[in-house]
Amino acid sequence: MKIIQLLIPSLFLLSLTGFSQSKDVSSFDEKALNWQSKNVSRKMMGTDTYRAYEELLKGKTAKQTIIVAVIDAGIDVNHEDLKSNIWVNKNEIPGNGIDDDNNGYIDDINGWNFLGNSKGENIDRAPLEITRMYRELNARFENKNATEVNDNESSDFDEYQKMKSEITKKQTEADQQYLQMSQIYTMISGMYDTLGKMENAPCGTFEEIKNISTTSKPAKKLKRKLLLYGKFGLTKQGMKEATEHFEAEKMAYYNLEFTPRNDIIGDNLNDITDYKYGNNDVTGPDAFHGTFCGGIIGAVQNNGLGIDGIANSVSLMSLRAVPNGDEYDKDIALAIRYAVDNGAKVINMSFGKSYTANKNMVDDAFKYAEENGVLLVHAAGNDNKNIDSTNNFPTDKLANGTKINNLVCVGASTMSPKKKLPAGFSNFGDQNVDIFAPGQDVVSTDIDSKYQVSQGTSFAAPVVTGVAALVWSYYPDLTAVQMKEILIKSATNKGKKKVKIPGSKKKVRFMELSVSDGVVNTYNALKLAEEMSK
Repeated sequence: MKIIQLLIPSLFLLSLTGFSQSKDVSSFDEKALNWQSKNVSRKMMGTDTYRAYEELLKGKTAKQTIIVAVIDAGIDVNHEDLKSNIWVNKNEIPGNGIDDDNNGYIDDINGWNFLGNSKGENIDRAPLEITRMYRELNARFENKNATEVNDNESSDFDEYQKMKSEITKKQTEADQQYLQMSQIYTMISGMYDTLGKMENAPCGTFEEIKNISTTSKPAKKLKRKLLLYGKFGLTKQGMKEATEHFEAEKMAYYNLEFTPRNDIIGDNLNDITDYKYGNNDVTGPDAFHGTFCGGIIGAVQNNGLGIDGIANSVSLMSLRAVPNGDEYDKDIALAIRYAVDNGAKVINMSFGKSYTANKNMVDDAFKYAEENGVLLVHAAGNDNKNIDSTNNFPTDKLANGTKINNLVCVGASTMSPKKKLPAGFSNFGDQNVDIFAPGQDVVSTDIDSKYQVSQGTSFAAPVVTGVAALVWSYYPDLTAVQMKEILIKSATNKGKKKVKIPGSKKKVRFMELSVSDGVVNTYNALKLAEEMSK
């Protein structure tokens, strides 16, 4: 699932930082713009990227353009701030309907969409993995009790019972949350419409509410109320998107009757050799998430538009394999192999889930990436959980008990270098989370050449991806294993700092939350790369 943060406080049960409305970049606070690249100071926990460009890279030219594959929901390849940095398959002739490079994918100009068919139809929503796995077990065990199950099926039956309990609970919660959100949306929308009629002015967005000028006491009172609600994310647009989110949970995530894979693709999910499906629509029906990640990594620098990506010599490959719901292991495995075969050096993976149906497929793809010197960067997740003790897939731990050495797992940090340094939503773990990176209140690219502020470990991972791509572009002889070592060893060390455990009031030293004990640092990474390259 796309890892975007959704906050739920007491007031109306919801704050929607992750669902902020798209805006023109000029409307964002100057402090927030590109803060992930700003220098480390007493008040700002940036990444020293600007310092690196000013002191270490000034006058230098990158030795290589690094191809970065973004496995996600899709990228808006025509975005004003991205289009000149989008990867192009030079071995394919656009639009001729022929697989010119004989790689099995027709007209794969900017990547591939593993969630579609040859007719151009695409999967948008998908059930969660637990739902898909439960559906299969339910076909075997429905209406059976423990006494009717063979000994060799007992472990599957136990898992079935566990899943049944969780699915039932989640279905009930989804129904209730959708009802609550739709009622709040109706209320907020009505208030926007009322103010608009009172003032005979457009009031469809929160920006319009803020800018409306009125002398009427009733209108002033209503405006003050809407501004107060807006501080908690309760805007018309925010509530619309929240309602859609919970409607997806109700109708797709936990719906046993929802089978988009069968309806649109019809492949054998358990057969990795059945790979001739998909299409070249690498944007897809909802490309916000992947577009946002792409901007953090490689939005064009110093072009007078929007934001600056971290890497200045980068080519973004879009691999659409993450639906609105849980990703399919087969698609992820094939996307990784596609990225490796087409020259990607770094693969950004801002997705994750608690269950996996075909772990061996992903494990094999991970090993393929490792053998070919490709770095994998994975978002840690937004459940404020210790993933040393809870399931979080994919992982660098393979089913056979071994580990790969080319995956970096990333938690999210805030602007603050103090006790709130780890983002309150971020997963953590001093064994399984390698490093933290800026992931809260980040501004990046949205679809249709717009910009947005959002948060999540989804957006911390591409910060690390961008740093890796930047370092590699100047030191192309480094290996993926060396790159991981550089990222971890060069982090801004905050190990002794006492911070709040994400999701808790309890404080621990930051060293207990990750392997590196710190936040990714571009300046330090480049210096260490220089030493290591010698």
